[in-house]
Amino acid sequence: MESLQENILTILIFWPLLTAIVIYLLPSDAKDTIRRLALTFSLVPLVLGLILWFSYDRVDAGMQFEAVATWFPSIGSSYHVGLDGISLTMVLLTVILTPLAILASFNIEDKVKDYMALFLGLETGMLGLFASLDLVIFFIFWEIGLVPMYFLIRLWGGKDREYASFKFFIYTMAGSLGLLLSIQVIGLASGTFDIVQLMDKWVHLTNADLPGTALTTAVVKPIAYVLFVIAFAIKVPVWPFHTWLPDAHTQAPTAGSMILAGVLLKLGAYGFLRLVIPLFPEQAYTSAGILAVLGMLSIVMGGYAAFGQWDFKRLVAYSSINHMGFVILGLAVTAYVYGLQATTGASNPNLVGDAIMATNGAVLQMFNHGLSAAGMFFLVGVIYERTHTRELRNYGGIWSVLPMFGAILIFTSMASLGLPGLNGFVGEFMIVRGSWNLFTLQIGLSMLGLLMTGAYILKGIGNTLHGTLNPEWRNLKDMTFREHLVIWPLMALMLSLGLWPQWLLAIINDTVTKIFG
Repeated sequence: MESLQENILTILIFWPLLTAIVIYLLPSDAKDTIRRLALTFSLVPLVLGLILWFSYDRVDAGMQFEAVATWFPSIGSSYHVGLDGISLTMVLLTVILTPLAILASFNIEDKVKDYMALFLGLETGMLGLFASLDLVIFFIFWEIGLVPMYFLIRLWGGKDREYASFKFFIYTMAGSLGLLLSIQVIGLASGTFDIVQLMDKWVHLTNADLPGTALTTAVVKPIAYVLFVIAFAIKVPVWPFHTWLPDAHTQAPTAGSMILAGVLLKLGAYGFLRLVIPLFPEQAYTSAGILAVLGMLSIVMGGYAAFGQWDFKRLVAYSSINHMGFVILGLAVTAYVYGLQATTGASNPNLVGDAIMATNGAVLQMFNHGLSAAGMFFLVGVIYERTHTRELRNYGGIWSVLPMFGAILIFTSMASLGLPGLNGFVGEFMIVRGSWNLFTLQIGLSMLGLLMTGAYILKGIGNTLHGTLNPEWRNLKDMTFREHLVIWPLMALMLSLGLWPQWLLAIINDTVTKIFG
């Protein structure tokens, strides 16, 4: 029993990969069996994730459930995983969304075995990255998450899936190459890839530690910092690195979009928080204003671009850029205050309070956006499956024939909008409050994007549900029991986090407070 407790995180990470292999060994024509097994297998990480959640020691609030094993000693890399309040929150989001996405995929008929195996393999990549405490292991899981999503888009996507999957792959790989180079430089200079050790060794690196006489920390650190930032900015995505996202979302299958928006975008923001800011405090401090501007532009440009769309799925895709811009704004405050403390030793209680507020809001917004974006993409998939169109101008009056779908779409849209009482409001409010004193101008301008959030949400609702009913849609069937099983857990979480966010915030806040302590 003690051995199980020590290795529960490792079991959680690799269970989906092992079950993907099992699924792949099944005969291809046993489609119903494959679907049910994949769903059942995906519930095991959910149970394990909940065990970790309720076992987490809030008094400690540091890295817990750690597992270390010798893996590549010749380069100073080891298998090292663990969770704190931030990574545990992201793991919880992953284990919640994956079974729901698999359940949403029960209508897939082509190559079901391959589809489910890829989906389970993707879950291992996401879980492993959030738990990684070694840079090489981090990079391996980063790449593991890339390959399944490429094939999910390429094989089960829309008519332009080849172009969208290629663009997704090239953009992500471009960032990955710089990330790999930076990781190699850090490991070579520090003698280790262990993230916990690097917080001391790499941050306090001197010129004497670097190999060769031509290299200096004044050159190496800024270059490594920029390459890290570009890799994670592409993944978020931050404007202007965002152009792959609308194409990937539009062409991806419904469940692929749910996971892409719900979890994969969070890998970039998590990378900023876990690696960029702690490893490069000086560079993060000096460039925090630029990061805030990029966050503001993501909010504004994403909002206006979403309002200009008539493809419902593309509208929701651009909304992700808009919402993730708030996360970047919050992380800009984190970068400024953490960098100020680390480089000057100065500690302003007011600034620290703002940073804790903004960082809490950023992590909470990552979780909240994962719920609402997954819900919105699923609902777009529901209506597309019935009408075989995503063109908003072809809809109209659908609420009269799909009353349950209409009510659920409005609820989920309001959560995405940030209506008080639902989850979207809390995180954005905390980010705006925490960012106000440092980045007043950027916050003021970002309100233009917040205005457009209301505009594009109402545009989507209005063109879909209201107006004159298109005669083609008179015989549409309302949501099935399976579709209700997918969306209701998401709605329950949206409501609970809107009314009582403390159940999640308490875990996040303990770790964030310790970071700035």
